[in-house]
Amino acid sequence: MEAVMDMKQTVNAPQRRFTMEHTRNIGIAAHIDAGKTTTTERILFYTGLIHRMGDVDDGNTVTDWMEQERERGITITSAATTCYWTQKEEGLTKLFAGIPHRVNIIDTPGHVDFTAEVERSMRVLDGAVAVFCGVAGVQPQSETVWRQATKYKVPRIAFVNKMDRVGANFEQAVAEMRKKLGAYAYPVAIPVGREDQLRGIIDVINQRAILYDEQDEAGMRYTISEIPEEYRDAAAMALTELTDAVSNKDDEIAELVIEDKPVTAEQLKAAIRRLTIRLEFVPVLCGSAFKKRAVQMLVDAVVDYLPSPLDIPPAVGQDPAQADKPIEVRANDQANFCSLAFKLWSDPFVGKLVFFRVYSGQLKKGDVIYNPRTRRRDRVSRVMMMQADKRIEVETVYSGDIAALVGLRNITTGDTLCEEDAPVLLEPPTFPEPVLSMAVEPKTKADRERLSEGLQRLAEEDPTFRMFTDEETGQLIIAGMGELHLEIIRDRLFREYKVEASAGAPQIAYRETVTKNAEGEGKFIRQSGGRGQYGHVLVTLAPNERGKGVEIDNQIVGGVIPKEYIPAAIDGVEEAVAGGVLAGYPMVDLKVAIVDGSYHEVDSSELAFKMAGIFALKEAVRKAAPILLEPIMKVECTTPEEYQGDLLGDLNRRRGKIVSIEVKNNATSLHAHVPLAEMFGYATAIRSLSKGRAAYSMEPFSFEPVPNNIVTAILDAAKPKPART
Repeated sequence: MEAVMDMKQTVNAPQRRFTMEHTRNIGIAAHIDAGKTTTTERILFYTGLIHRMGDVDDGNTVTDWMEQERERGITITSAATTCYWTQKEEGLTKLFAGIPHRVNIIDTPGHVDFTAEVERSMRVLDGAVAVFCGVAGVQPQSETVWRQATKYKVPRIAFVNKMDRVGANFEQAVAEMRKKLGAYAYPVAIPVGREDQLRGIIDVINQRAILYDEQDEAGMRYTISEIPEEYRDAAAMALTELTDAVSNKDDEIAELVIEDKPVTAEQLKAAIRRLTIRLEFVPVLCGSAFKKRAVQMLVDAVVDYLPSPLDIPPAVGQDPAQADKPIEVRANDQANFCSLAFKLWSDPFVGKLVFFRVYSGQLKKGDVIYNPRTRRRDRVSRVMMMQADKRIEVETVYSGDIAALVGLRNITTGDTLCEEDAPVLLEPPTFPEPVLSMAVEPKTKADRERLSEGLQRLAEEDPTFRMFTDEETGQLIIAGMGELHLEIIRDRLFREYKVEASAGAPQIAYRETVTKNAEGEGKFIRQSGGRGQYGHVLVTLAPNERGKGVEIDNQIVGGVIPKEYIPAAIDGVEEAVAGGVLAGYPMVDLKVAIVDGSYHEVDSSELAFKMAGIFALKEAVRKAAPILLEPIMKVECTTPEEYQGDLLGDLNRRRGKIVSIEVKNNATSLHAHVPLAEMFGYATAIRSLSKGRAAYSMEPFSFEPVPNNIVTAILDAAKPKPART
């Protein structure tokens, strides 16, 4: 039986301005350059939060506030902001017309190098707006963010953006959502015109046209009218298709359809809302954020279809004292306080900010919060609501709120913050392992001290960024998700921490594994006149299924190795696995069993058995035909047809395996699997080959064996260099 967090009485608690029912926590997520930040900027303008719209190209948007973001025209870090929206009474059926709503928005990056920002945002959001390019449709990173939303069970609506662009095809974009994403997606709006003739949209449910004034560049003036004659058949067909799709999933609408009764707009909207919240339906809208078309309807859809904190299932955590005892955390202001810290950020003015999502209860300045992971308490000195890089101090935050704390110590991403008398551990977000590393060397002694501090803070902020010292070379190594990720890290070190450092060639995160079964024996025997050292371990080794990791099994029977020495032997095996045998890279996908050994009543020790475990595993690996594995990237190149041959030839030279070739909208999409080692500098190469007209994206796909003709070079590079005399 699941435990439920206790309620508590709050005396004279301040009243919240917006109830949870009228709160929406949403994220804007998509492939890079699909228009997420522009869409967010338009939403902030139409909701009245800002009075002048910025543009990504001009580097003056609200949510892209970092210098690096404005220079490159991309989103690097997720930015949280809050706006307010009231659906207007315009003769259209709306579920919450006239009721003010508070909408918390997180604008997320689209580049795969910053996928951790999307991951942790999805973990704490109640709903998401998936933005798709009307020309390109479903792109690789679109699939990635869609999978992340599915993983955390986030309801979503789709917005097909850029319908003003040449080659925009709304029907094809919807078809790709169904085919590539497996989404039960149906339009609730269809475009009136397309490309440079985009005039507005048709509200399928209300069967009305929303047409924009061509003279109004701000997109504020529009009229709601009868559907133009040439679109009536398409609108009626879209409504029939939508009603049928909803009736297949919703009993209430199905009953009306079977009994041949009319389905009202309000009934259909309510059913779509129910299905969307249950992850069974994806409403699709369309428009152009850049041309300011139909963004107001998108905000209406956010309020109508996406859930409030009350509509989603309660968060489920664990009792820190009993890992198998689940605890439900229900959204209620009067419950015990419970929240999840999902992001850390170093602010130059206030210090370390801890972004957190409140799942239950409320938090006031001066309250004491408890971290079950560290078992430490902290007093809350300042609570802030964030508007991108601007901070607004508040006295109290409530269930469903996303806010930030200042001054907390020993906090990491994914920590639960709660009350000490009602501890609970919420599930933290998970992050991919870094795939690319490079050596960093400070230029001066003063830089060395600042470098260490800067890297430490950046590692706290970014769970996919690692820093460590190579024991063999003594080099400081930084590791991340790609070239752009590490480039941004270096740039931030220079600008924010005033550190000048030179970087070596990036190193690939190779892995080692074995291809056949083997046995290994390890003995560690030392005699030094007094008490000696004696440890003796036998292990068996076998390949594991790809992706299964390392499994270590203790099969000692009869006490041939005393129980107290078994953990030491396992530690030795784990250390050998982490250090590899071929070239010092971590080993993966192994089955190791400790099967036999011996001990000495006087001379045996934990150290001796740890060393014996190391020797045994290394001997077994040498017999088991070890191989190197290299990271393989899934690459998609989109190019005009005339450059297809050049790009195919270049991918083949990079040891790429072509998976498929698709032609759509006068462009060719090449899908390939290419070793990461061959992809350095590809951005420059693809621009050169296509005269700047092609684009590509890549994401980690798998690890595959390194060809024999390349292994020797890698092994030579991995050998320690002799010291200079």
